[in-house]
Amino acid sequence: MKIRRLDPILADRIAAGEVVERPAAAVKELVENALDARASRIDVTIAGGGQKLIRVIDDGAGMDEADLALCVERHATSKIPDGDLTNIATLGFRGEALPSIASVARLEIATRRREAANGLRLRVEFGAASAPAPVALAQGTKVEARDLFAAMPARLKFLKSERAESSAVADVVKRLAMANPQVRFSLGGEGLTGFDYHACPPGNEGLLARLTQVLGRDFRDNALAVDAERQDFRLWGFAGLPTWHRANALAQFVFVNGRPVRDRQIAGAIRAAYMDYLSSDRHPTLALFITCPPRLVDVNVHPAKSEVRFADPGLVRGLAVGALKQSLAAALHRATPTNATAATEKFAWSPSAVALRAPSPARTGGLARDWDWRASPAAPSLLAPGFEDSAPAADARAHEEAPLDGDLAAPLGAARAQIHETYIIAQTRDGLVLVDQHAAHERLVYERLKRERAERGIARQALLSPVVVDLDPDDAGRLVEAAELLASLGLAVEPFGPGAVAVHEAPAALRTAEIEPLLRDLACSLAEEGAASPLEKKLDHVLATMACHHSVRSGRRLGAEEMNALLREMERTPGAGQCNHGRPTYVELKLADIEKLFGRR
Repeated sequence: MKIRRLDPILADRIAAGEVVERPAAAVKELVENALDARASRIDVTIAGGGQKLIRVIDDGAGMDEADLALCVERHATSKIPDGDLTNIATLGFRGEALPSIASVARLEIATRRREAANGLRLRVEFGAASAPAPVALAQGTKVEARDLFAAMPARLKFLKSERAESSAVADVVKRLAMANPQVRFSLGGEGLTGFDYHACPPGNEGLLARLTQVLGRDFRDNALAVDAERQDFRLWGFAGLPTWHRANALAQFVFVNGRPVRDRQIAGAIRAAYMDYLSSDRHPTLALFITCPPRLVDVNVHPAKSEVRFADPGLVRGLAVGALKQSLAAALHRATPTNATAATEKFAWSPSAVALRAPSPARTGGLARDWDWRASPAAPSLLAPGFEDSAPAADARAHEEAPLDGDLAAPLGAARAQIHETYIIAQTRDGLVLVDQHAAHERLVYERLKRERAERGIARQALLSPVVVDLDPDDAGRLVEAAELLASLGLAVEPFGPGAVAVHEAPAALRTAEIEPLLRDLACSLAEEGAASPLEKKLDHVLATMACHHSVRSGRRLGAEEMNALLREMERTPGAGQCNHGRPTYVELKLADIEKLFGRR
C-alpha cells in the first residue's frame, strides 16, 4: 500500500485519542491552561458527565487575536518560550489539547486581555474553525466544549456511566485544587456533588486548610507535617497517622512541581515508610509535594502528563522514605482521634435498643406489681450482659492510692484499674484512656528489639538443653535456610532429623515455653515473605513476630507500677499508637464526650 499524508483533522482526532481519552482528561487540560494563565479563580461546569458540556471560566491573562487563532492549531503553544524541553515550568505544554478537543467536539473560546477594549470569540466545529469575532467579556477566558466525541461514535461506546465520568471530573479538579491552594475552585453540574473551595493563604497552614476542604475535617485531625530536603529536591506536605488508614491507595496524592502524578517509585517509598505500622492490605492517606529544578524531572514521558521520570529516582525514593519515617517517629504515641468518636458511638444510649428490651410504663398503664428490675432500661444487664450473675472482672488495686500529679498531667494519664486482665483504664486531667496492654507492649518490644539490633545486636542466651521442635518438613526447611538470618536475631537453629529443628540459643528476653510457637509463626512468616524479599524487610517481619510472643499477654494481671510504667514507655516510643498489625493500642475519651453520654451536656 502507498504511504499517504493524513488529513489534518483525522490526525487531530488520532491525537485526541491519546490526550483526551475521556471528559475528565479534557477538563484537566483546560484547567491546567487556566492555571498557566495565572488565574486566581477557576469555575468548572459539566453536563452529561462532561460529554454534553464542559465549561471552564477563569480570570487569567487572556489572549489577543493572534494567540486565539493559533491556540487551536497543533503544536502551537506559549508554554515553551525558549524551546528547551529540559526546562519546562508550566503544566500544559504539548500544544495538542485545544486542537484535540476541537477535533472531537463543538468548541467555543471567548477571551479578553485586561488592556483590550472588548473580548474575542472563536468557534470550532469538529475541527473546522471560524474567524474570531468580537464579544462582550470580562478579563480572562471561557472555554466551552459541547457534544464531546459526537464525531467519534466508537469512542462514546467506551465511556462509562454519566455518574462515573462526573466522578472522574471531580477527582481531576480536586487534585488540581490541592496543588494550588491560593486559587479558588468551583465545580457544578448535573449528576455530581458540587463544591466551592475558597482561596487559602500561602504556607503550610494554607495548604492544610485546602486539604481539609478537599479531604474533610478528619484529615486535619490526623495529619502529620512532612518537610525534608536533599540536594536540589524538597519534599513537603502532610501524611496521615498510621491508625487512620484505608483499604486502598486512592487517598494518596503526589504532586511534582505542582503537577498531579502517579509514580511507582514514590508509591513504593510510601509502602516502605509505613511498613512497620500497617499491615500489607491497608494504606495511609497523605498529600505529598515534591519540588525540584525542571531539568531534574522529565514530564514528557506520558501523553496525559500523569507520569514523570526523575534523573535520580533513588535519591527521591530515599528522601520520601526518610521524611515519612521521621514524621511518623516524631508523632510518638499519637493515635487517630476518630477512634474516640467510634467508641463514643458504641457507648451511646440507643432508644431503639431500650424499646426492644422492655415496654414503657406509658404503654402498660403504669408499673405492674410483678415488675422485675432486670427488665428496666436502667438495669446493669443493659450495660454489661450477665452482670448480675458474675463477679466483676476489674482489678481496682491501682485506685487504692491517689494518682500522682505528674502521671495525671502525662498524655496517657495515670493507671487507675485493669479490667478483664487485658485493658488498662487511665485517668487524665480531662478524660480517660483505655489501653490494650498486649497491643501496646507488642509495639514497645518491637521498637526495643530494633534498637538492640541496630546498636549492638540482640542479647541472647545459650539454652541448658536444646529445644527440639517438630514441624512440617517444608517449614523446617525454611527455618534451616534462614538460619543465618535468625542467628543475627539471637535465635540459633540447626536441623534435627526430618521435619525437626533444634534451638541452641534464643533471645534473652524470650522464655523457653515461647520458643515452639515462635518457630511455627516464623516459618509461616518466611513462607509469606518469600526468598526475594529484601533482608531488612525479613528482619523486621521476624522481629515483629518475636515481639508478639514476648509481649504482655492478654489475661496477665498487672500492678499499678507496671501499668504506669507501660504508659510512660508508650509516650516515649515512636509508633506506640498502634501495634505491629496496624490496630490502635489505646482510645482516649475526653470528659466532655463522657458527659454527653450521660446527658450532662
